[in-house]
Formats: sequence, structure tokens, C-alpha cells
Amino acid sequence: MGNSKSGAVSKEILEDLKLNTKFSETEIVQWYENFKKQCPTGRITKQEFQNIYSKFFPESDANTYAQHVFRSFDANDDGTLDFKEYIIALHMTSTGKTTSKLEWAFSLYDVDKNGYITKSEVAEICSAIFKLIPKDEVGDLPEDENTPEKRANKLWKVFQKGDNERVAEGEFIQVLLENEEALRLIQYEPSK
Repeated sequence: MGNSKSGAVSKEILEDLKLNTKFSETEIVQWYENFKKQCPTGRITKQEFQNIYSKFFPESDANTYAQHVFRSFDANDDGTLDFKEYIIALHMTSTGKTTSKLEWAFSLYDVDKNGYITKSEVAEICSAIFKLIPKDEVGDLPEDENTPEKRANKLWKVFQKGDNERVAEGEFIQVLLENEEALRLIQYEPSK
């Protein structure tokens, strides 16, 4: 019934998203209606994405991290996300399997998209993550991760690489699957 209205999510996109995410048809249709209200063009720009993302972190500076998240989901590098890219992003970051989330995390950390992560890329993402942490929570962090630099160094040590070496995707995923501490370090989970 909902597909007969103009502006409704296409049947093929709906079926594809039902197959590739854990969202129900009802959820996808609701997400689509909200997406179309927020983005009447059917595409979301980096700026619009940053604005939406910032609402999830009202006490933080989410812009830098949002730019990296946006880059990692802009599959065709056209500077916008369509509804399908947006829902896949939502699924991967919220309900995806651990391995899928780690594949996404690798793409997030692979800032230059060359297939490897360097210590400087880890530092860049750790710095962006750090901006998400509200000021009053920073004091609660362990001494060895209470600055972006310390967090990046702690994470990089887990890979047992020198400062000028790099980490491939398979190695990244394997190391993080075997190390819960490192898994925690690659992200920020709000305490509320």
C-alpha cells in the first residue's frame, strides 16, 4: 500500500534493505519518510549529515567525527548519501555483526582510502573521537588514554607496529576481535 504513493521507497530498495539489514519493512518505511522530510532531494549532504549527527552528541563537538563517518559511507564518493547508503550506515553502526562493524571501522580509520591504516590516521580518528567525549567525562578516563595522543598511542601499541608501519584490514579486524580493550578504544560509547 505504501509503495503506490509517489515519493515512497522503491520496492527493490526496500527488499534489498530488508535482506541486508536487521530492520523491518515498517522501520525502513518510517526511516524513509523521515529521510524525505529531512532531505527532500533524496540525498543528504555532508553538512546536513553533520547537523543530524551533532544532535546525538549535544554536549560535544561531533563535526570532525561526523565528517569521517560520512566519508566512510559515501560509497560512490559523490559528496552525498542517498537513502540506501544512509540506512546501511545506520545498520552497520548500530545493529551490524561485529565483523561488519570492524570492516566499517577500518574504512573509518583508513582516512586516505589506500587500504591500510597508519599511526597518523589512528591519531586523526582518535582526535575526532575525543571531541565526542563531554568535558565532564574526560576526567573519568584512565590516565593512559585521557588525551587523544595517549589514546592513539595505546591503540597503536595493540597492533605491535612501529611508528612508520601500517595495518591491513584483515590484521585490524583480527587484532580487535581478540582484544576487547582495543575494541573499546576505537570508539566512543556515551555513558548515558
